[in-house]
Amino acid sequence: MQSKEKEEFINAWVKSGQEDLDVAEDLFKKKRYSYSLFFCHLSLEKILKAVFIAKNDDAPPPLHDLIKLCQKCGIKLNESKVKDLTEISSFNIEARYDVMKEKLYKKATVIFTKGYLSKTTLLFKQFEKLIS
Repeated sequence: MQSKEKEEFINAWVKSGQEDLDVAEDLFKKKRYSYSLFFCHLSLEKILKAVFIAKNDDAPPPLHDLIKLCQKCGIKLNESKVKDLTEISSFNIEARYDVMKEKLYKKATVIFTKGYLSKTTLLFKQFEKLIS
């Protein structure tokens, strides 16, 4: 991957991830908690794909599992981050499939969602710092 192309791909993933984080915040304000959580996952997936490109000079793998993406990026995670990222990864599946949505609706309270939106924002910033 050429330097200019690499930079364009990284910027596109970062921009898209930031937009998804903004959408998660907007959905939270509109009390659409389960969808807010889905966009939390999406924003972290995209920033991790930007990190992958920055570290590997290659296209990111077609993965949605945040733990596996971190492993592919060579990111070391403490137990707390593993727990949070495992939970956030579940939002991707639970928000997409009707049979799983009920489970997400039940846990997507205002307090639960606010907590994970805050964690997502912090993780996004931490992962973004790994790009430079």
